[in-house]
Amino acid sequence: MSINKIYKLAVITGAGHRLGRYLALYMAKKGYAILLHYNSSEIQAQETAEKIRGIGTPVLPFKADLREPSEIQQMWKYIDSLPYVLHILINSAAIMVQGDIRSMTTDEFDDQIAVNLRAPMICSQEAAKRMKTGGIIINISDSGAGKNWLGYPIYTISKAALEVLTRILAKSLAPEIRVNAIAPGLVFQNESVNIATWENLIGKVPLKRSAFPNEITSMVEYLIHNKYITGQVIEIDGGNSL
Repeated sequence: MSINKIYKLAVITGAGHRLGRYLALYMAKKGYAILLHYNSSEIQAQETAEKIRGIGTPVLPFKADLREPSEIQQMWKYIDSLPYVLHILINSAAIMVQGDIRSMTTDEFDDQIAVNLRAPMICSQEAAKRMKTGGIIINISDSGAGKNWLGYPIYTISKAALEVLTRILAKSLAPEIRVNAIAPGLVFQNESVNIATWENLIGKVPLKRSAFPNEITSMVEYLIHNKYITGQVIEIDGGNSL
């Protein structure tokens, strides 16, 4: 007689491409059912979902614009319909827009704050309601949160605030739920950065290279298994913050 496996659920925002994709694949390999959130990256999200199906774990792609609280709520209502126990939330989705603080529009400000800060707050609130037997929330910040990046002012502000949110959530949700953040340095070249600039940035890193995705996902595993860590922001930047 076959026995249906009861999967734990990992909800990962921005999981269609870039780092979110690697996080989703990693969690699937660890045996989690994946709620694969995406917005504009539908083709990449479907490709990621196919790879997860190949691993053999359930994957549920869900499209939602995180700038819209109503769409976030629809996503969580869908999560409630799934036959899995929510265990992990990874807030990975982000908008990174280049600009000058002297000329940034209110729409550009609102979009980045909505996706990079407000959406993680709402998702964390909703996850906490459903993590009845405990759980883990991991926010993806950026090593640039501690710098004054003039070229990406609102992105930097939003990530700095996300780290404060991480600490507040950790204190508020303890002891049942642990909340931490990972702040990667250079991993993937941003579309707004040309090759010459990218190589110049890498040259400033003490380890003289960008991070491999598995060097980020391995920290996720560490935070899952070390149950005495909460409220921390862990930088993985090759020494760039030195």
